[in-house]
Amino acid sequence: MMQRKIPVPIQTADAELLPTYSTSQASGADVRADIAQPIVIAPNSSAIIPTGVRADLPEGYEIQVRPRSGYAAKNQVTVLNTPGTIDSDYRGEICVILINHGKESFIVTPKMRIAQLVLAPVAQAEFCLKECLSRTERGEGKFGHTGTH
Repeated sequence: MMQRKIPVPIQTADAELLPTYSTSQASGADVRADIAQPIVIAPNSSAIIPTGVRADLPEGYEIQVRPRSGYAAKNQVTVLNTPGTIDSDYRGEICVILINHGKESFIVTPKMRIAQLVLAPVAQAEFCLKECLSRTERGEGKFGHTGTH
């Protein structure tokens, strides 16, 4: 697995807020809630959760903020703007927008693992006008057009 070390200064002296990988082959590093008191997210509501983490990413990379699968499966809680994007030139605190699609309130506690951060390379496109697009087998078929199984 390719490893790339990036500086991740944190706003607080608490080293527990530094993102960590749960296993040696994990692609996402767990990030924690930097809160003093629990935050209750009611059903069908969302909340912005601070992490206390600021990143100094190398040019050509982004951090993708992704949900934790256990919360999604058990509590129907996910990251609202999945995947969230942290651009390499952003120097502010990384915050996570959690949304509760469940029927019960979800409680975020201090230092709780709330999301995963994935380092990813970025390629920028040069968008240009084109009168006709090339033909493909799918063509202009919309959602579900390629089959249901």
